[in-house]
Amino acid sequence: MIKIKDITTCIEEIAPLNYAEDFDNVGLLVGNYSTEVTGVLVTLDTLENVVDEAIAINCNLIVSFHPIIFSGLKKLNGKNYVERVVIKAIKNDIAIYAMHTALDNSIIGVNAKICEILGLKNQKILIPQKNTIKKLTTYAPNNHAEEVRLALFNAGAGTIGNYENCSFNTEGFGTYKGNKNSNPTIGQKGEFHSEKETFISVIYEKHKEKNILSALFSNHPYEEVAYDIVSLDNLNQEIGLGMIGELKEEIDELSFLQLLKNTMNAQGIRHSKLLHKPIKKVAVLGGSGSFAIDNAKKMGADIYITADIKYHEFYKAENELIIADIGHYESEQFTKNLLVEILTKKFPNFAIILSKKNTNPIYYL
Repeated sequence: MIKIKDITTCIEEIAPLNYAEDFDNVGLLVGNYSTEVTGVLVTLDTLENVVDEAIAINCNLIVSFHPIIFSGLKKLNGKNYVERVVIKAIKNDIAIYAMHTALDNSIIGVNAKICEILGLKNQKILIPQKNTIKKLTTYAPNNHAEEVRLALFNAGAGTIGNYENCSFNTEGFGTYKGNKNSNPTIGQKGEFHSEKETFISVIYEKHKEKNILSALFSNHPYEEVAYDIVSLDNLNQEIGLGMIGELKEEIDELSFLQLLKNTMNAQGIRHSKLLHKPIKKVAVLGGSGSFAIDNAKKMGADIYITADIKYHEFYKAENELIIADIGHYESEQFTKNLLVEILTKKFPNFAIILSKKNTNPIYYL
């Protein structure tokens, strides 16, 4: 029996909700985590016709990239498309889950998929996210230090870029005196005790904190575990918005724009002035990405591909790169394919269905 929690846990392994932007609304928007799943319908947007599709094919969980509930709902009268979707989903016992910017910030998420479609290599995060790395320090008796350290590693601590099992250790001694209610593992209550201990320091990504602390408490021998946690200012090169990569071979601007149009099924591309230079280094950011123009320039991109660029924002190209607006839907359309791939791999014998509905609200002549 597969429950909604099983499905969402799988998604959150690659897109932890902790890393969604503060303005976002992610997670299970409608439904209960303990509900048994009959089938999963994956979509970019949850609209009424998507809910109808889920009903028709007996899927009681819709996994949607965009959240249908973005700001607070004060009424459910069916007066707008958001209210109608929520009412229909509730009436038909259909749950709705969305991950949005949590998947945007994943190194194997939205922007990685765009890079894959465009054939980019040597990919890097365009805007690494801040305040996602923490440091744990603890102290263990010397003869238990290895056990505690390995438990922390197994829980996900100590990973730095391409390296695992990273820690700093030094030996010293700790002191303590338990009161009448204490039950010391080493020493006697009421007596001052000095113990040779190992100082252990590891870093970790914040979404792993619960498991790491559980491992610490489960494997540390002391009744009261001494530890401290600090948040670091280090940038996380594994989490963040946008990506930048390189084409296998450089290509002229017009040829690349035509390739981009065909590959991303764009109805048209709005772009800044051509610079008459070859394209090699490509920056991408699915969805509305005007805020990252300067980042793309600083990273030396020849072209920046995104959506929802306003008139005056095209001036920010400053003859340093080309800004290409391919459309919001077009830039994120392959996200649902990515989610189907991930879920099908995890649940190969379960109904994971790609929605057939085109939810793009923009039409072209």
